[in-house]
Amino acid sequence: MTKCLLRLLAGLLLCANLSAQENMATANPTAIIHTSMGDITLELYADKAPRTVENFIHYANSGFYNDTIFHRVISHFMIQGGGFTVDMKQKPTAEPIINEADNGLSNTRGTIAMARTSLPNSATSQFFINVQDNPGLDHTGDTSSRAWGYAVFGKVTKGMDVVDAIRSVETTSKPPFSDVPKTPVVIQRVEIIPPGKD
Repeated sequence: MTKCLLRLLAGLLLCANLSAQENMATANPTAIIHTSMGDITLELYADKAPRTVENFIHYANSGFYNDTIFHRVISHFMIQGGGFTVDMKQKPTAEPIINEADNGLSNTRGTIAMARTSLPNSATSQFFINVQDNPGLDHTGDTSSRAWGYAVFGKVTKGMDVVDAIRSVETTSKPPFSDVPKTPVVIQRVEIIPPGKD
């Protein structure tokens, strides 16, 4: 009887340990965008957009995002940042990454996605947070530039009130953009928290 109980307990402990390991393996990292208007916490979908998340984490951990700004704020669309300094100087970036917009994720309110040029595989450091559902930015299966879409790689889990506060700031024209906050909204730094550390 005792041997049976011991075997049963050993089996349960093994299952629990394997389950914990599986949860750790499938957990996603967290990012906290510390801004001059408050913090925005994100779950990064490393399981759905691995290359994009790796790229974002690299920029964050290198300090690239420190003291950059949200340089495009369109209240009915999105807030975009991660490439310009307070004095509107564009920062030099690493090489562009492959576009993972075909990962099945949609540009819904609160999601974060990569900004890019008209070329599908041109994203570098800049990102945007959708302030409303923007299905027109999703991948459609077409290989044309417009239809390829914008790669979603995470979602706000805390701080949408901060996002909404940013979307409501007064903007002005500062070449080359027409929707730049009059008072800079500064990204002080982006903090990455590995899975299981939060």
